[in-house]
Amino acid sequence: MAEAKLAAICRATINGRYVDTPLTIPVINPATGEAFAEAPDCEASHLDDAVSAARQAFPAWKRVDPASRDAMLLAVSARLRGEIEPLAHLLTQEQGKPLEEARHEIETAARWFEAYANHPLPVGQRREPDGRLAEIRHVPIGVVGAIAPWNFPVQLMAWKLAPALKAGNTVVAKPSPFTPLTTLRIGELLLDILPPGVLNTISGRDHLGPLMSEHPDIDKISFTGSTATGKAVMRGAAGNLKRLTLELGGNDPAIVLPDADVQSVAERLFWGAFRNAGQVCIAAKRIYVHDDIYDRFAARMAGLAGAHPPLPGNMPGARIGPVQNRVQFERVKAMIEEARATGLHFLSEPGEMAGPGNFIAPTLIDNPPDDSRVVREEPFGPLVPLLRYSHVDEAIHRANDSEYGLASSVWSADVEQAAEVGRQLEAGTVWLNTIHGMTPTLPFSGHKQSGIGVENATEGLLEYTNVQVLVRHG
Repeated sequence: MAEAKLAAICRATINGRYVDTPLTIPVINPATGEAFAEAPDCEASHLDDAVSAARQAFPAWKRVDPASRDAMLLAVSARLRGEIEPLAHLLTQEQGKPLEEARHEIETAARWFEAYANHPLPVGQRREPDGRLAEIRHVPIGVVGAIAPWNFPVQLMAWKLAPALKAGNTVVAKPSPFTPLTTLRIGELLLDILPPGVLNTISGRDHLGPLMSEHPDIDKISFTGSTATGKAVMRGAAGNLKRLTLELGGNDPAIVLPDADVQSVAERLFWGAFRNAGQVCIAAKRIYVHDDIYDRFAARMAGLAGAHPPLPGNMPGARIGPVQNRVQFERVKAMIEEARATGLHFLSEPGEMAGPGNFIAPTLIDNPPDDSRVVREEPFGPLVPLLRYSHVDEAIHRANDSEYGLASSVWSADVEQAAEVGRQLEAGTVWLNTIHGMTPTLPFSGHKQSGIGVENATEGLLEYTNVQVLVRHG
């Protein structure tokens, strides 16, 4: 009965009202492999209704004074904090992550709304040589389509909603069909805070994404997902030259210098690699370790892998959960099987765990060739290669030899030496002796095929605006 009730309350919301759909999609608990709820399977007509509602709400919303909009964002933050427990339990059911991490994700989303409520839109003035005064304004774009992935469905949606709403845009939000419920529930929770049409939440199968990218009345798409899908979004957006923010794939390197503390750094990089079962766009996915410390480092990582088997996210003590969906599970399994078939050496017991659910043990591969699939591709799961190097210039070259450039990290007892290495890495974010330090005040962007545009901080806020220059003469 509880599951049936859960399915009934997670509905799409359009123009301030609940919307029922004739079709639904099953939502699978990745820890059991069984459907535990259903979500709306919205069609093109529902998307049209959501976009129309957002378009009609936009003129009034953009004229709301900034202080009132900020107050609403603070109310959103407070509502999320007040609902952390039920939202976190729902998130763990549909995404699989440990319950404590789900709580952290809801809190992080609340923090983003709070941060943007307290972050003013910049207004500049410039005096031209001829004496004219120019006022540089940042005005809202219009209707934003926000498309979030399944690995951090709430947090990454908040990265889009908070700045979009702050800037005065209206939004149509679409979560992944693998993890729609928590976002839909949040849409319901905000009905009495935001005016009708300002935020519309819909869910559906994969056909909805292309329809959003191509929709002539959506002015901007903010998308987080794979590079291949990001390219499809770009093609779809060309019809009306939509503004784009794309946060895409990353095959993120970590370089461990020979003076690093093996015990400490290995543990931090283990969690930097296997947090959320490795389903993190900024996870350490290629770990380059100097010859002098490689064997000790590998042994420490292997010990940690053996000590932390994946468990259902709602089980006490769980630190690593299942792979979120069967498609990704089969992809990671195939990469492990290919590594085994080509004779690569495993540092930890690899592969699928017995029993139901999408469980794969934390898997470490010992110094595979640079042209192997596990090095060239982003596994996006609990599979990580450790790679030997002899000279730091070699490590830098190999780390940069990728089509991706999202994030990286450098580890050393000498932070200035780490910084010197970090400045040579081709990535939007480089961490020195730390990893995964995301805040709403730091800009986040991808180089190369890891994305277009910026998220977070002032730079991310301005992605949801157009520049308008008022020039005064006399």
